[in-house]
Amino acid sequence: MATRTEEMVRHLKALQMNTPDIEASAVVSVDGLIMASNLPNDVEEDRVSAMSAAMLSLGERIAGELRRGALNLVFVQGEEGYVILISIGEDAVLTALAQSRAKLGLIFLDMKRTANELAHFV
Repeated sequence: MATRTEEMVRHLKALQMNTPDIEASAVVSVDGLIMASNLPNDVEEDRVSAMSAAMLSLGERIAGELRRGALNLVFVQGEEGYVILISIGEDAVLTALAQSRAKLGLIFLDMKRTANELAHFV
């Protein structure tokens, strides 16, 4: 029987297999700890988790103070691609790194679906 972490990694791998423009993904706690990841060797888990938690916290503060409701998504576009965070309930976030040519609508849809599946494990 697979552990909780193994199940989350399985979902992350499926996300990346079904959405090839996603290069890396992780489940991060709101405290900034990696719960599961499918990151390349050259990407440091600690950096991803710390930055994800910081982005999530700032996004929640902005959404609240500007009366935009509950935070659903944080999105950063750089020259080389995207960083996308989608909430997994109140305790975690799904972080993905996507290529610059990515079709964002499909990525948002697949990430939301995966976040709903991951909610059973966080």
